[in-house]
Amino acid sequence: MAPHDQPISTEMPTTGIPGRNILIVKLGAFGNIILSFRAFAAIRKHHAADRITVLTSAAYADWMRTFPWFDDVLIDPRPARWDLPGMWRFGRTLTAGHFSRVYDLQTSARSSRYFYLFPPKHRPAWSGIAFGCALPDRDPHRNDLHDAERQIGQLRQAGITTFPEPDLSWCRGDIARFALPPSFAILVPGSSPHRPAKRWPADRFQALATALAERGIASVIVGAAAEQAVAADIPAAISLVGQTSFGDLADLARAARFAVGNDTGPMHLIAASGCPTVTLFSDDSDPAKCAPAGRWTRVLQRPRLADLPLDAVLESLPA
Repeated sequence: MAPHDQPISTEMPTTGIPGRNILIVKLGAFGNIILSFRAFAAIRKHHAADRITVLTSAAYADWMRTFPWFDDVLIDPRPARWDLPGMWRFGRTLTAGHFSRVYDLQTSARSSRYFYLFPPKHRPAWSGIAFGCALPDRDPHRNDLHDAERQIGQLRQAGITTFPEPDLSWCRGDIARFALPPSFAILVPGSSPHRPAKRWPADRFQALATALAERGIASVIVGAAAEQAVAADIPAAISLVGQTSFGDLADLARAARFAVGNDTGPMHLIAASGCPTVTLFSDDSDPAKCAPAGRWTRVLQRPRLADLPLDAVLESLPA
């Protein structure tokens, strides 16, 4: 059975599994999962004969079933610290997995707490930042590194030495149904609703779409369904907001001339799929730590995105 045919489960199989059981912890968010692709590929190569399970949030579980690097998906029940019965139940689930090694790529306070859910005599070799773990990331500058580079450094300290470029050919959709024009660019005008400082104003995206149309390039907006109002403020573009799967987004990226968008998750998948990207940053986030990674990426940053002029974006676009 192929990895993507495995069922999602909150209970781990305990018998009949060849090799060792390996757990990767990556709870989210969307962009951070994309920036972990190279780490996922490296762990899969290093543990080619082992069974790899990923622990993630429910929102990403279905999609991560399709990843070629995992055999099982375990959903994080997110027990609160004070929910002792919930913690106990989740600890039993983790212990039942008989994991010999855990790669905590989340390295958050929550994921580090999960280290202590294993009984001391059953604790796996844990790579991360949990106090007392066997394979700690000791880099004193780890919090200053780009997310992808920090994970590579962590894995090197755990004995992984080969880091292949991830192959995204498995991430496919069906964009023929959209009947898009042959020459188009992707616009990503949304972002986290609770962080409005990360958004270039919608009227600038409208002006960008108009300028691109004058060059014979159509504009296609992508984003979550909740961003319909943002798309409505950009009538010069074709809106696919709320209509695309992760696979669709990757295929749109492969077909597009380039993409322009805010610092938000879809820009990471677009860049990883090979599309030239221009990502717009305010001082609300640091591109040195979280910029999209791809074959052609560019960052434009202003303290306030409202101060980023249209001309600066147009001048940054690939030829």
